Amino acid sequence: MEGGSRPERENKDGRGRRRGEKLGSVLEPNIEPFVPRKGYDPNELRSWAKKTGFVSTFSSETQRSGSGRRNGDDGYADLERGGGVLPKNESISPKIEIDPILGRTRRRGPEIEPVRGGANGRERDGVLGFKDGVEGEVSRNGAGEVSLGADIAPNGQGDGANAPHMEPKSSEDVHMCQDEDDLGDGGWQPSPKLVLGLNDNPGYVPIIFYGLQHYLSLAGSLIFIPLIIIPAMGGTDKDTATVISTMLLLSGITTILHSYFGTRLPLVQGSSFVYLAPALAIMNSREFRNLTENRFRHTMRELQGAIIVGSVFQCAMGFSGMMSLFLRFINPVVVAPTVTALGLAFFSFGFPQAGACVEISIPEIFLVLVFTLVPLSVMIIWAYAFFLTAGGAYNYKGCSVDVPSSNILIDACRKHAYTMKHCRTDVSDAMRTAAWVRVPYPLQWGIPIFRLRTSLIMIFVSVVASVESVGTYHTASMRINTKAPTPGIVSRGIGLEGFCSVLAGLWGSGTGSTTLTENVHTIDITKVASRKVVEVGAMFLIVFSFIGKVGAILASIPQALAAAVLCFMWALVVALGLSTLQYTQTASFRNITIVGVSLFLGLSIPAYIQQYLPESSLILPSYLIPYSAASDGPVHTGNKGLDFAMNGLLSLNVVVTLLIAFVLDNTVPGSRQERGVYIWSNAEDLATDPSALSDYELPGKVCRWAKCLGVQ
Repeated sequence: MEGGSRPERENKDGRGRRRGEKLGSVLEPNIEPFVPRKGYDPNELRSWAKKTGFVSTFSSETQRSGSGRRNGDDGYADLERGGGVLPKNESISPKIEIDPILGRTRRRGPEIEPVRGGANGRERDGVLGFKDGVEGEVSRNGAGEVSLGADIAPNGQGDGANAPHMEPKSSEDVHMCQDEDDLGDGGWQPSPKLVLGLNDNPGYVPIIFYGLQHYLSLAGSLIFIPLIIIPAMGGTDKDTATVISTMLLLSGITTILHSYFGTRLPLVQGSSFVYLAPALAIMNSREFRNLTENRFRHTMRELQGAIIVGSVFQCAMGFSGMMSLFLRFINPVVVAPTVTALGLAFFSFGFPQAGACVEISIPEIFLVLVFTLVPLSVMIIWAYAFFLTAGGAYNYKGCSVDVPSSNILIDACRKHAYTMKHCRTDVSDAMRTAAWVRVPYPLQWGIPIFRLRTSLIMIFVSVVASVESVGTYHTASMRINTKAPTPGIVSRGIGLEGFCSVLAGLWGSGTGSTTLTENVHTIDITKVASRKVVEVGAMFLIVFSFIGKVGAILASIPQALAAAVLCFMWALVVALGLSTLQYTQTASFRNITIVGVSLFLGLSIPAYIQQYLPESSLILPSYLIPYSAASDGPVHTGNKGLDFAMNGLLSLNVVVTLLIAFVLDNTVPGSRQERGVYIWSNAEDLATDPSALSDYELPGKVCRWAKCLGVQ
């Protein structure tokens, strides 16, 4: 029997601690990190802060634990000061702080975890307590306060009779991973409740329904890029239908590859808007705009060669591990303005093209804002445009839509040609010329042309695409309530994206293949984040790509309707880019300055380069003139290839914005937390909780191969 008076025993077992003495002082110094129980549900991690170790500095108590006492609330005792009462509805959580040197999180103070075995070594499921046999009890009194039971002693020597097991009455009684502070105004908002999680499989019928819904919501990103670039390249309606079918095939194949061998997140791969501006800059160079024969095929082969070179660089950057080093300099303050500039770059194309037929474009913009899903609004307005065309709204005397030369020779038809081209639903002959069955194949446009000047542009664009994907990976991981990907996993995803872009270059889709940023919006709207759903939907895309009439139908969408949808899609990209700032201290003057300066100069510097117009501006439509700066810009070094590359890069908003934001963020002083630096998973986390990154594990023997390359 232990001797001594009761006060002495209380001082020994922790009940009679002096005021201000921390609870951790009565425990052994070597406390192992928190290890979740088997069957731990990651959906309980409700906030970005809890999942990444983020520590708020907006409060004056920067060193307090997540469940510490509220300031100014005298009605609650402080657990750290020796009291036995915790604030109402708050949970017990360990102290977390950021190592100022390594930038990693380290835990301080006591940790409470599920007890696998008590002093006698027996496992007790559902028992909460301290490590190494230190046990306590969480009870709720009539006032709803949570109190810590007595007889907490080191080495499991507490009084067994006075140390009952901690068994919460229900799942709502104790929340181990969520604080009220996370849900307050201005704090981190909880991730949305998902209908289907990452590994859920609802069955054949629901999975088909959700798969089609997922891809229909991304239809604007998948099919509308060919409607812009193919006519600008001199291609026919049949060529447009063929490129759309090719994009459907590549999107299906690359999405399945990314789902199995990339990051394994439920993200769709497709033709990104990142490649749209450089493609327009290349195809509107002086050499290509003067071509009269086979302009489409020659321009497409030039784009194929440039995309292949840039994609090989991206693939090497990912699989070599160089991307892991590059990630040290990439954070939300860099990603946010870069993605935002991507959407703002096409303002000169959006409504100027949609305004050619306002009776179609304005209702489309209104409906897409109401329904938030593009396909439904497109079908409604497309049917409306069909009735306008059939009713003769766009019939003009002496002007035939089937004879374009009449619109040029007859003066009365010149002013109506533009309206008929953008508004009528029967101007495309893709349905008449496209085959019912056609399989897209590699090198269908001929052997790619490789040139240094265009390859340099695409190498820089591949870096921009990688930065955009980094932001998408992390935002998507937060949306689906899983752990943020490690640098190795991100490198693996970027490397596979480079490989998929090589396939896009070989097949000739006109753009590279990257993760669609709009996928995050789709997950938010549909609440479906199942990997199986994305894979099944990708299989449908592959099947549709073999039916030539499907591509022909999509190629027949009126141009004003397509431009109206793109106004929404590009605006969505801008919003998603700005939303990345939620992971930083948005009120920081440093961050405000960097984002504002990079965005303004990212739009202004290209405007200066683009003011150098071609010799005759009549050879290009007005919305394509800004993309002719690669041949007519102010940079003159004496080397035509280098001049073309420099003028082309400086005329791209997204490239200039990335360079300025990258330099400013890595030179202007600022704390890691202020900058929103992602707190990556490290080896210590994986050692204590190997299942933390189970969602990203590669199947089978591929795991050993990935570890050898350092991308696991």
